[in-house]
Amino acid sequence: MDSAVPSRETYNPWTVVNVVFEHLADAGLHPVLGTTGNPGEPAAALLQAFGIQPDPQGDEQIALAKDARLAELRQAMFGNP
Repeated sequence: MDSAVPSRETYNPWTVVNVVFEHLADAGLHPVLGTTGNPGEPAAALLQAFGIQPDPQGDEQIALAKDARLAELRQAMFGNP
């Protein structure tokens, strides 16, 4: 790895969103992120607006999709348990 080229940093979306929301709440505001459903996409959009690449590690939607795919594969290979 070339030390002259900075590595691209990523952050867990919830870390940055939490900092932003605490700051807004301290200012007397009542922020809401995502009016319905999982707020992960709006959280990622907030980070991208700040120029931060969201880190998908720990993303619940990714884990759920992986678990569903594994269940499909088990069903296909072994049938009903």
